Amino acid sequence: MTVARLSGVLALTLLLLLGAISGALLSRIHLDNAPEAYFPSDAPAVRFESRLREDFPPDQVLIALFEGDDLFSDAALQPLFGLVEALERNPKVERVLAVSSVDHIGAAAEGFVVEPLLDDDIAAGLDSEQRRQRVLDDRLAASYLVADDGQAMALIVRPIELGDSLQRLALERDTRAAIAAAGLEGRLTALAGQVALDVAQLRAMIRDTLTFVPATMGLGLLIIWLLFRRVLAVAVSALVIAVVVNLTVALLVLAGKPYTLVSAILPPLMSALTIASLIHWLNALSQAAQRGLSGPARVDWARRRVARPTLFTALTTAAGLASLGFSSIQPIAAFGLVAAAGMLAQSAIVIGLVPPIFARWDRGSWHSGHALRPLDHAVAWLRHLGMRHAGWVLAIAALVLALGVPQIWRIHTETDMLRFFPEAHPITQANTRIQDRLIGTTTLELVFHVGARDAFKRPEHLAVIDTVQDWLEDQPEVSHTLSMVDLIEEMHWGFHDERADYRTLPRDPRLIAQYLFIYDGTDLYELVDREFARTRLTLNLDIRGARAINAFIARTEAHLADLDLQDMEVRVAGFGRLFADQEQLLIDGQIRGLAAAVVLISLFMLAMWRRPGDAALCMVPNLAPILLIFIAMGVLGIWLDMATAMIASVTAGIAIDDTIHLFHAYRRHLAAHGSRVWALARAYQHTGRAVVATTLILCGQFLLLGTSAFVPTREFGLLTAVGLLTALVFDLLLLPALLIAVGRLRDHRHRVRPHWTRH
Repeated sequence: MTVARLSGVLALTLLLLLGAISGALLSRIHLDNAPEAYFPSDAPAVRFESRLREDFPPDQVLIALFEGDDLFSDAALQPLFGLVEALERNPKVERVLAVSSVDHIGAAAEGFVVEPLLDDDIAAGLDSEQRRQRVLDDRLAASYLVADDGQAMALIVRPIELGDSLQRLALERDTRAAIAAAGLEGRLTALAGQVALDVAQLRAMIRDTLTFVPATMGLGLLIIWLLFRRVLAVAVSALVIAVVVNLTVALLVLAGKPYTLVSAILPPLMSALTIASLIHWLNALSQAAQRGLSGPARVDWARRRVARPTLFTALTTAAGLASLGFSSIQPIAAFGLVAAAGMLAQSAIVIGLVPPIFARWDRGSWHSGHALRPLDHAVAWLRHLGMRHAGWVLAIAALVLALGVPQIWRIHTETDMLRFFPEAHPITQANTRIQDRLIGTTTLELVFHVGARDAFKRPEHLAVIDTVQDWLEDQPEVSHTLSMVDLIEEMHWGFHDERADYRTLPRDPRLIAQYLFIYDGTDLYELVDREFARTRLTLNLDIRGARAINAFIARTEAHLADLDLQDMEVRVAGFGRLFADQEQLLIDGQIRGLAAAVVLISLFMLAMWRRPGDAALCMVPNLAPILLIFIAMGVLGIWLDMATAMIASVTAGIAIDDTIHLFHAYRRHLAAHGSRVWALARAYQHTGRAVVATTLILCGQFLLLGTSAFVPTREFGLLTAVGLLTALVFDLLLLPALLIAVGRLRDHRHRVRPHWTRH
């Protein structure tokens, strides 16, 4: 057995072993798209949120909306009461808020009474209209549990602290099953809230993964077959793609990172990049075969042609991806670092394991590449245009970019999770329905803190909270507020025989202390701690986007700064606070990541070409497409969000690959023959078709992602395709123009220099 055969068997064995190990690791993948997975654990707002939840319940809930004109009949209420009891027995549920489980404060013979708003015993003594009127008259519950017309009623499921999206999915399924078992499925018109949104995103990312991984892989393999007509090429490519994709996702598992909607882009991305690398390798094999080489000699010739550019394209692509590691948003950072590691593993496989396999088993003839010949004419035309009219090409490119740059300032940094879905999607319609009928589903909290025990039994502190709450209720974004002041006012009202003029905050601290001592309900201590040193004012907002939430928070904080807060500290908290903070995290991560990508790629260019001028020249046609991506976002009104924040770094890393292959071929021919024009013609003739083919394949695969119904996947695919296609045009048109223009400048300097030395 020859060394080539032995190494081929060994390479195939290693490849299969890598596939088996990575496949086994995939069984441990952690699917989690929960909001907590996105926030950096060391961020001040996150740490404060964690401490806050030690005293108070979470604000992420599942909201079920029931509608009908007979909601207060026995036929509707009895199943609802049973549903509440069934859900509260679920170990995933901390509490269910419904008309049968919230406190109602009313008058009593010797003060006031705290009792359920409407349970079996109370409902038994009332007819349907009386039940309806009792609930609508309740100042606290009516504002968020029942619509003003009494024809819509909410049931709010508040879970215990759930670990990941799969637990949220299980909770949603349990809730739907309980609703069906109670016979209320026909009355259910919406299921929304943060839990339902998380579950919808989980389903979308799983669907996209199952759809686009085989789709991108299948498209790539089909094109490989059409280009080269070799079963061996298709079979080896399929194995390599599967191993690289599985290995990359397995690295996510080894790193202890969850699989999120951002991570869902990894499999189709790695599939596309691997196919691009394989096509360069297979194209080199085809060229070697046309030279009459066969067996190990054919493989050695092809490997010498592509090993160095393949290595450096992997390094530059990895650099672009790794730059995302500077993002403070954890899934984006994990995506970038894991994809970079996967890219390096891919290059090691393509350079180290694939050639021995072909040396061992490749004995047939190669397709002459007729399918690629139409590409040769396009490549030659663009290259010729760039060379003959270098000045005009450079001037027009500069003018287009200069005119487009102002559009960049129109880009808005924004994240709206509901915008990730079409308007007709059930989760979008459900949230809209609940917002229209009851309250907004965006939650926010103002947390008031005083170091002293019993501070929030003092009327001066409570009066400040009351003032703030009045101001908040006048703001157009606010649909509901609740604080301990509301409960104290209800106690004062009930204690005085429900006289309307007593539905106010008492000014006597002894009376307040007495009310709080007598109170024996549960709702109060979800708003204030047992020490009465910290309390929260909860808000529901009718806005969803991070920009609007940030604007509201800024206005609220400005208002608070103008008030005399006594000795209280006030902080904005809750899911809305964390969600809004993502806006600045996205901006900071984009700036740091893109800067890092440019620096790292430039350093790799310098290491490869060993000349600063050549490194800078290669960067020009690859920075321009990044500008065009941002220009397109500004023109089309596309936001900078979770998905689009990655596009610039990803495109920068991928787009440089074509430049490396073309410039490497150009320098090789220039060194061999000395003629700049001849070197360009030969480089673009032999390498241009592979560059065009790989870029068109990549664009086709990314355009497949553009068919997704999930907006982040769609925008990532479309914009990346635009960036790569633009980069290709710049490589075929702008790069030859740059080489000719720079070459003429250098020739001019050489001609002038002797004249200077004589003087």
